[in-house]
Amino acid sequence: MKSLIGDLFGTSPFGPIVEHSKKVHECVEMLWPIMEALIGEDYATIRQLHSKMSRLEHEADLIKNEVRAFLSQRTFLPVDRSQLIAFLSRQEQMADLAEDFTVILTLRDTRIHPSIQELFLEFLNQVFQVSGTFLTASVEFKNLAGTAFGGAEARAVLEHIKELSNEEWKCDKMSRRLSREVFALEGEETILNILFYEKLVKILGDIADQAQKAGELLEVMIAKP
Repeated sequence: MKSLIGDLFGTSPFGPIVEHSKKVHECVEMLWPIMEALIGEDYATIRQLHSKMSRLEHEADLIKNEVRAFLSQRTFLPVDRSQLIAFLSRQEQMADLAEDFTVILTLRDTRIHPSIQELFLEFLNQVFQVSGTFLTASVEFKNLAGTAFGGAEARAVLEHIKELSNEEWKCDKMSRRLSREVFALEGEETILNILFYEKLVKILGDIADQAQKAGELLEVMIAKP
């Protein structure tokens, strides 16, 4: 059976790794219509979108598996193999967490309290900023192999990584604010709902955290090619 991404490989793993980055970002982007459906209490749509999310995550897995197989067959790479694999794993975690978020929403029909709906959307938008900045850094990293991981191109990627860290810091602040608002609902909401909200906050924060950690690995690979 022909490889699904065989034409992408050539002699470098970086193109396929970027394709994996793009597919992971697609998974994260799916969270917006899912959150809108949740706020609109449209649980049937959530289940439909879960099926689409599962397909996207599976497609990301297929790319990941082929990249890992490719890396295992190469005796020489311009960067440390273990760092590339770790980078791929961080990306994989982002897609897995996005799917986990959707799976949780299919387990029970939960109404998001009106007082935190806007905060949830703002927080999710900030997670998108982190994921998008990470994707930009990943795409540009692919071009560094031809420059010996130096020069203006490397500096540009490092700037994106610096921006990524700043965007993730904003996520942390928003996460803490949203958690405070969630726990302030005690007495108005059931404990089960409060724990449910907080679980959603944690998963979204973890997506941003994995993106930052993947960015840190890019920084290490640029510094020590």
